[in-house]
Amino acid sequence: MKYVIIIPDGCADTPQESLGGQTPLQAAHTPHMDAIAQKGIVGAANHVPPHLPAGSAVANMSLLGFDPNEYFSGRAPLEAAAQNIELGPHDWAIRCNLVTIEDQIMRDFTANHISDSEAAELLESLQTELDRGDLEFVTGVSYRNLLLYRASDDKAPFSQDTRSTPPHDLTDDTVVNDFPRGLGCDLLSDLMNLSVQVFKDHRVNQKRIAEGKLPATNIWLWGLGKTPALPRFTDIYAKQGRMITAVDLLRGIAALLDWPRIEVTGATGYTDTDYAAKGTAAIRAIAEPDVDLVCVHVEAPDEASHEGDVQAKIKALEEIDLHIVGPIHAALKQQGDYRILVSPDHPTPVQTKTHSHGIVPFTIAGTGITADTQTSYDEIQAEASDHQFPQGFEVMKTFIDV
Repeated sequence: MKYVIIIPDGCADTPQESLGGQTPLQAAHTPHMDAIAQKGIVGAANHVPPHLPAGSAVANMSLLGFDPNEYFSGRAPLEAAAQNIELGPHDWAIRCNLVTIEDQIMRDFTANHISDSEAAELLESLQTELDRGDLEFVTGVSYRNLLLYRASDDKAPFSQDTRSTPPHDLTDDTVVNDFPRGLGCDLLSDLMNLSVQVFKDHRVNQKRIAEGKLPATNIWLWGLGKTPALPRFTDIYAKQGRMITAVDLLRGIAALLDWPRIEVTGATGYTDTDYAAKGTAAIRAIAEPDVDLVCVHVEAPDEASHEGDVQAKIKALEEIDLHIVGPIHAALKQQGDYRILVSPDHPTPVQTKTHSHGIVPFTIAGTGITADTQTSYDEIQAEASDHQFPQGFEVMKTFIDV
């Protein structure tokens, strides 16, 4: 049996007035997703418990079959794992966005998609100004970076209750009431304030402003935690997987699950990603004899939602359907016994531009799956289905038939 999981990140949404009361998933032309729904089952799953943050870290952990109540310890340590950064037993990782804040409004949580080199130069200047050996900035991709706190003992200045609102949940909104809170919040806020001073007249920002781009006004620290004790996927589900993604969060989860990552040229993590290249890479991987499962994660629908662009979201869903879902499903049917799962991790409504709690639709088809009465893949069909999973991590047991 071969298994494929396709994650159109954040694709679940609400009915839109501009779409005549349809959701983007309903409005999109997705014949291949609908074919899976018609041949298999459609259901609804809740991957984010109400007391945990409505983000991709919690939701993808659940989607891949692990109870976030037991294993979630923060987003940043997952991204540290993606960069092969080892955290000691008392170390903490903290997500560090470069953002644009104007008049206390989150103008852009990506600092206008700042380049890797510009981000590195800004953080290098901040590191020099900070002059502390226990705090280390680590550059990632564009606005997505990390801050590491290296502890010599268990007397860290943070706790699991230390929280800060993700910047993508504050788009076009005030940040006044969303600075870090809990143990260690003063340290995090001081670092954020220091970055304002360092970045204000920095040559990187002067050049960006001269070019008509938004400056990176400061860092935003959030998603902190220690490395979670995730078991290997093979130890729980007895399947060897591979991960295809352009996002460090998913790379990190894969690393902790002991899944090798397949890096695809042209995969960007944005709406301009090379969808066809991802589909081709998945088909090639699933044909390998030592690979049981391939997971294809696509960030594009989530990015379109964060930008409030409903048409871009529809286009991303159609590209995923045409270049990833369709070719992969066709290849699976030719090779023998298979199962395919299509599911987002969490809803990201275009109206709010933020992640939210709530159910997401999934569809499963393949060997041993008896078709139900649903005829299309969307939120409305999922809500009407008999297949309801209030604890979303249990969907994996149905998919793999544990």
